[in-house]
Parts: sequence; structure tokens; C-alpha cells
Amino acid sequence: MDGAALQLQHELVASVKRALGTRRPILTHLNADTTWLIQLPYPDGATRPPGRSHFNILVDPWLSGPQADVASWFSTQWHAVESSVQTIAELDTRLKEVEDLALDVQVESGNHPARNEPFKGPTTYIDTVICSHEFTDHCHQATLLEVEPSVPVFATQKAYDLIRSWKHFTHVTLTAPFSAQNLNWTSTSVRPLPEWIGISRIVTASDALYYHSAILVSFKLTKDDAFAEAIIYSPHGIVADDLRHLPQAKPPMKTLALMHGLHDVGISLAKQLNLGAHNGLKVQRACGAKYWVGTHDEVKKGGGLLAPFLRRTVLTIQEAIKQEKLDQSHLPGSSRVVDIMRDVRFAELKSGESILLE
Repeated sequence: MDGAALQLQHELVASVKRALGTRRPILTHLNADTTWLIQLPYPDGATRPPGRSHFNILVDPWLSGPQADVASWFSTQWHAVESSVQTIAELDTRLKEVEDLALDVQVESGNHPARNEPFKGPTTYIDTVICSHEFTDHCHQATLLEVEPSVPVFATQKAYDLIRSWKHFTHVTLTAPFSAQNLNWTSTSVRPLPEWIGISRIVTASDALYYHSAILVSFKLTKDDAFAEAIIYSPHGIVADDLRHLPQAKPPMKTLALMHGLHDVGISLAKQLNLGAHNGLKVQRACGAKYWVGTHDEVKKGGGLLAPFLRRTVLTIQEAIKQEKLDQSHLPGSSRVVDIMRDVRFAELKSGESILLE
């Protein structure tokens, strides 16, 4: 087992041990770019498969090999940092180890009867896949075809059409919109999702390609809580004003984590691709997330016709805040930007690292 895989195993085991005491979600960065594992603990009383403690959501899987858009001569990229797992089979092995550990801890604590014989478990521990875009760094065919065909996939329109054309998966679902016209997040809990999880998308209406958009993973882990929780995943960024209807969600919902990159990436001066840290501050202000986790900031190895035209501006949170304050320093004190990051937990996770969302 190489260093990255050992790091992933260590992080997952450590996170699960902490999570078992808190019953809180775990977020794991599977590569240095934008492939993620979201692990949601099953609520008390919820139906769960035998031997399972968490519902595992795989987001935008691209583990190894190149990714090319349009054609290899136009744009091809490779990971600069090795993914923490190279195959879906490796990921399933890590997830099985985590579930075995979780069960052992429950047995030791008296919360689960002892096992009298080895538990074989399911053929996969991946419960759902989300693809936010059709581009191959989000919807990588070689990686996705390693996933069991029975695993349900939620995808936006172009990714949905592409994945269905492969005729590999039994269930491919078009990600439902969450908007001012559809504020009930429970309506996005469609089968075969459990009723306590919803998956939807928020889009920028003026962006015809829905390039700048977000995936909304909504969930309620405790019946007694007045609010559900949400993870907003926006790898390219989204216009902050498009989140204005989040406070009107029904049932009420709070944003637990925002996943938004820091790097401003564009094609020359004509087209902004990843909106970067300055936009992230606006989005954070709009959603009020408890955590902000960086994503899609790997400086990948690239080739092809497009590569020389890509521009990248790398900013830290501190630099973005300093510039924002400077830009508005002429405003009256009551109108100036408040340091919104003071109460926000920001994390940049390396490949294989995890964070417990408390």
C-alpha cells in the first residue's frame, strides 16, 4: 500500500472513530482535485443495510488516467498528485475496512451483538454517485465504469445523457432543481435515495451551459432537530445571488458546508471558468456555511491546444479578504465588509485527507 493509500486508510479510520461518538458526516478528498466521498451516518431508526453505519456518496469520480474534453488534441489533463485510491475496487476495500471497524466499535460498546461468523457484506459500499458536470474531470468514463451497475447515479442534464449512453448503470436520475419554484428539499429525495437525503442542483439562470452551478446534498440526521442540513458543492463557483432562496427552504435547512475553490481559472481574458476566492467569499456570505472546504484547485498537468490559453490566479483566503476590504475601504464603517471567515472553519484537504463536519 503506497503513501497516499495509507493516508486515506488512516484518515478514514480516525474519522470514523471520532464520528461514531458524534454521529456527524465525514468529508474525504479522494484526489487533489474534485473527487469526494461524503459519508452520512444513518439516523436512529432509519432502515439501513446489514453491517452499515454510513451512507456513502461518491462525487465527481476521476481516480486515474488522463481526462480529455472535445478531443485529446484539444485538451488533455493528468493528475499532478496521485489519487489516494487508484480504482473503485480499492475504494470499496477501504470502505469495507471502515464499516468493519465501526461494527467492532459498536460491539465493544455493547450497542451491537457480537458476530458469531464472518460478515461477507455487500458487493459495493458505494451507495450513490453524483456527477455535477459532463466534463471528464467530473464524469470520467473509465472510473465510472468500474462502479457496480446497480449503484444509482444522479447527474445534471448533459452528464445524464452521456452516462445513459454507456448503458452501464441500472438507475441514472436527472438531478432535480432546487429553486424559488421548488423550495421543498424533501421533494428531491427520490428513490432509490433514503427519505432523509435529497440531491438537487442550483443553477445560474443566465449561464446557458449551467457551468456555474451547485449540487445541494440535503439531509436530516436527527428527527428532533428543527433544521435539516446541507452541503453545497460548487466546483466552478456559482453566482451568490442564486442562493438567495436557501433561507426559505421547506422544511427549514442550514448550510453545514460549502465546497468552493480558491483559484480563479479562465481562458485568456474571454471566459472565466472557476470563479475563485473572491466569488467564494460572496457565496459564503450568502449561504452562511459553518465549513468552507476548497475544491477543484489541483494544478494539473495539461496538454493540447487549450493548455497555453488557460490562466490561473492563486489566492489564499486571507489575500482575498484583504483585497475585498481594500476595495471597499472608502465606504462608511457600517457598510464595510466584515471578516466573515472569523466564525467559519476553512479547510484545504490534500488527497486522502478527511474532515469531520461537527
